[in-house]
Amino acid sequence: MDRDKTILIVDDIEINRDILEEIFKDDYKIIKACNGAQAIEAINSNPDISAVLLDLLMPEVNGLGVLEEMNKSGKIEHIPVFLITAAESQEMLLEGYNLGAIDVITKPFMAHFLKYRISNVIELYGYRNELEQIVAEQVERLNIVNQSMVETLATVIEFRDCESGEHVKRISRITKILMTEVSNMYPEYHLSKTEIDKIASSAILHDVGKISIPDKILNKPGRLTDEEFEVMKQHTVKGCDILQSIPDIMDEGIYDYSYDICRHHHERWDGRGYPDGLVGDDISIWAQVVSVADVYDALTSERVYKKAFDHDTAFKMIFNNECGVFNPKVLKAFENSIDKIVGKH
Repeated sequence: MDRDKTILIVDDIEINRDILEEIFKDDYKIIKACNGAQAIEAINSNPDISAVLLDLLMPEVNGLGVLEEMNKSGKIEHIPVFLITAAESQEMLLEGYNLGAIDVITKPFMAHFLKYRISNVIELYGYRNELEQIVAEQVERLNIVNQSMVETLATVIEFRDCESGEHVKRISRITKILMTEVSNMYPEYHLSKTEIDKIASSAILHDVGKISIPDKILNKPGRLTDEEFEVMKQHTVKGCDILQSIPDIMDEGIYDYSYDICRHHHERWDGRGYPDGLVGDDISIWAQVVSVADVYDALTSERVYKKAFDHDTAFKMIFNNECGVFNPKVLKAFENSIDKIVGKH
């Protein structure tokens, strides 16, 4: 057995604690608690606990209270709990199972049977916890690889368009701020922090299609002709073509968000955008958010064809629909986020 592993014995009757300690002391470190309050403190302060033997009927905090606290902290997912019982009601045992206990220890204790039973569960949980850790590390490495790939593609844009390198990084920061505010304000648009982080990363690729736009148009210092503008508009669909060539090396979520944002970040709430002329909430909320972030950053940044506008002027132009019509809810969230956005710009 592994002496680095610890069993917590929780029972208000001293003789029960002593009997269980005698059964397991040769194979495990033993911690004892005489009530639920002590048990909770021990669980929170000892990361090496591998199993809890838990009496249900105790003073102060009973066994169910301990299980409730383990659920709140998430520890019930990683530590097996065995209920110690003699005459507790079936309803109480059922509630214990519903709170995550995995088995029942009945009194009087059968030493050899109990030792093998609990040791096997500890070993299984150990394997499972190690596997979860390995998977978590692999996911983290994959996220790093995906982020590096996204940033590499953004760097490629920077080589083609000297304005886009820092532009795409700012768009990512603004998108995260604005998407978080939209999610908090409007339940119908609520997304988890993980999804918002993916959207912010995906926003970096909104202009990846500019790689395919000729230099004479991409970096033209003057106003584009109608024909040139039609070519420029193709960066939305060209970007999707590029993304379609690399889906297998991207996180599925980031790929889906990137594709949608790349294609639809120039759509407008009134249907007068491009390339698909989508109207209202036919445009995904993340594409709508990136649209506002993109326009704001374009207005407040110097370009080959214009000087930078100050922040107040940019806000007025956006709210006066001088850059197209946007979702009023997104604009309200944008207004609420002004200080954060200016501070990060």
